[in-house]
Amino acid sequence: MSLNTLKELAHGISDRNIRKIVLDILENPVLGFTDVKPLIRLEDSPAAPRKHHFFTGGLIVHTYSVAKIALALADIIEEVYGVNISKDVILAAAILHDVFKYYQYTPDRINGGYRAREDWYLSHDYAIVAELSKRGAPEKLIRAVSEAHGQVLFSTMEGFVVHLADSVDARFGEIIQNILLSKVKEYEKTCTVYKALDYVLMKHGIRNMLQLAFHDVDSFKRVFEDACKEMQSNDSALKPNNA
Repeated sequence: MSLNTLKELAHGISDRNIRKIVLDILENPVLGFTDVKPLIRLEDSPAAPRKHHFFTGGLIVHTYSVAKIALALADIIEEVYGVNISKDVILAAAILHDVFKYYQYTPDRINGGYRAREDWYLSHDYAIVAELSKRGAPEKLIRAVSEAHGQVLFSTMEGFVVHLADSVDARFGEIIQNILLSKVKEYEKTCTVYKALDYVLMKHGIRNMLQLAFHDVDSFKRVFEDACKEMQSNDSALKPNNA
């Protein structure tokens, strides 16, 4: 899953103005109101280090899932309750709600994965609202994105639906992550678990590794063991020869 996956989703937005705003941000995901630069790429960012979707590329996986869940929720709400909700605003808000999270993180060279950077002051939920305002986004989109994080009162159904979808996928990601970590707990003394798990998820993909974790635990552990050995071998090769 890549940034192009989100761009393909964005092309499904029928409102030309909203679609342009979303695609412009995905093509140029740089904050225009600050000189601070990101330390990692958007494509590499986790959704939340150590909490959910901690792995490289986790933010894009989470964002894609939130968008799909939100669209499904909108269909259910319309069918059951007769409430029409703008799919364009839902899709745009879902794609953008976490997009500037990658500004908050830096690689964790010791434990693997990522950690919060120490020289950044603005949370992503405020950063996206400021950037949307600067880029001239319509008010309905700004409101939905600001409400998606659940920090303000809901005034739009679109913001509420994206918030629900975000909560569902974050919780799902947290539980799945904890399950994966529990299956490799025995290796904590001999391997940097987060670093190795990040490595296997990048190499084999989240879907393949989850299939193994739930249906073939022995194979999952073998893949993980191989990753630990490969990483240890690489680390040894990088050490200076003192002989």
